[in-house]
Amino acid sequence: MPRVKRGTKRRQRRKKILERASGYFLTKSKLYRQAQQSVERGLKFAFTGRKQKKRQYRAIWIVRISAACKANGISYNMFISGLKKAGVELDRKILADIAANDAGSFTVLVDTAKKAREKAA
Repeated sequence: MPRVKRGTKRRQRRKKILERASGYFLTKSKLYRQAQQSVERGLKFAFTGRKQKKRQYRAIWIVRISAACKANGISYNMFISGLKKAGVELDRKILADIAANDAGSFTVLVDTAKKAREKAA
């Protein structure tokens, strides 16, 4: 079996890691082993950060909807349960956008939720 020399492939792999590590402090951007560890750690944080971003956006949307609900005299959970009983299938992202940009439409949604809760009770 012929001997394999990894010159170009090894160089490509190391170059890719060192390019990802550019901007890191001291040896973490210069030496391969330290750069590899730092890049791997950074990618791990990037993965978890993408998951956390979704949670944080949802929390922001809920806060915005809740503030608009309080301005219209209803609590957030009563509003959401009323919309579900009314069969309105808008997600929280859209509701937060309506609450922030179109107060009139949001008031109509609040009235719809109140009527659906009264009808169900």
